[in-house]
Amino acid sequence: MTTALAAPGRGQKLARRPVVVAWGLWLVALTANLLTYVFFVAPDPTRSPAIETFDWVTGWLPFMAFLTVGTVIVARRPNNVIGWLCCAIGTVVSFSGFGSSDAARSIAADPDRIPGAPVLHLLGQVLYLLPMLGLLPLLVLVFPTGRLPSRRWRPVLGIVAAGLALYVASVLLRPGPAGDGLPDNPLGVEAADRLLGPIAALSGLLFAVFVVLVLASLVVRFRRARGEERQQLKWLVYGVLLLALLIATLGRVVERIPSPFAGPVFAAVWFSIIPVTIGLAVLRYRLYDIDRIISRTLAYGLLTALLAGLYTIVVLVLGQLFGGITEQPPSWAVAAATLAVASLFQPARRRIQAAVDRRFNRRRYDTARTVEAFSARLRDEVDLDTLSTELLTVVDETMQPTAVSLWLQPSVQIRPGDRGPGGSPHPDRA
Repeated sequence: MTTALAAPGRGQKLARRPVVVAWGLWLVALTANLLTYVFFVAPDPTRSPAIETFDWVTGWLPFMAFLTVGTVIVARRPNNVIGWLCCAIGTVVSFSGFGSSDAARSIAADPDRIPGAPVLHLLGQVLYLLPMLGLLPLLVLVFPTGRLPSRRWRPVLGIVAAGLALYVASVLLRPGPAGDGLPDNPLGVEAADRLLGPIAALSGLLFAVFVVLVLASLVVRFRRARGEERQQLKWLVYGVLLLALLIATLGRVVERIPSPFAGPVFAAVWFSIIPVTIGLAVLRYRLYDIDRIISRTLAYGLLTALLAGLYTIVVLVLGQLFGGITEQPPSWAVAAATLAVASLFQPARRRIQAAVDRRFNRRRYDTARTVEAFSARLRDEVDLDTLSTELLTVVDETMQPTAVSLWLQPSVQIRPGDRGPGGSPHPDRA
């Protein structure tokens, strides 16, 4: 009896262990970021303390998002490698602050303040690029199941391991100064100086091959995926494309904002999109909403581009006609362009949404058309057998169930003298 009662407690402790480890990594990473700030960011007298602190916070925020998402995944899906890879990305980058430019300035100003500072600076550089070159592509390779697409992909892990080993050797064994204004690298090997260049080039080639193979695996997995796995892959692709679209369209706009805080804030929010979409996909939260999100994003993106172009053309044309191209356009021209854009918003939105559904969400578009056609025929159909056949056909075309059947309640034959409870008219007769 004692053994039976003790077993569940032991099982609960074992179940909690991954969560405790994940939250421990979260605290370790936060501590590493705080130490980086205390030792390297805060002592810099050449920059404003407010700007320094703000840049530091926004700089590690996306990687803490990776850590947080990874910890939540470990708590919900402890057997999925995706959670541990997210934790590893956030933790490793948190220790890369020793390789930052702030750390280089601080070490150059006082090399003896931290023992082994040049080596720590080189390690920080390695740790900063390690997630970008190895861990993040590996996460994409095993996404979303946490397993390789097949056993044939195992040699790919050897490629990335060899590339990482060569890259670490080319950085740590490089002779000469460890950075701008820093002392010489104590681990540098003069005799290997001629070999380090080809080694670094070979590691870069291996990383390029690894990235190409990862992208190919993503395409192959997406073509073969069905059901939930396909929706999970859509979330990841959507996050990457949304990030690229934001950088391409709004990057220049953000750069022109005079505030020094605008760029870091937008960068932190944008790069946090990737871990958030990974978490949504792996945890399967609102998984099937991705089709609607993609459809709305495409529709509103095209609508914004169309209306912005129309607004610009109207303002330029009216300004050219009534004020000259180099002059400030009259206020009525701006008002006319605004009214034109506002009046076209709803019609353009409906047409663009229909075009997007027709091109990228054909099944939903065909379903809507089938239901509309059936509704039109329903008003004129009086034959019950024909109506039943058409209803079953519509359900099969739109919902595609494994089996479908129709049950009709038999009609009640009511005689003229039948009465309901209390002598009232029969309810079916009424």
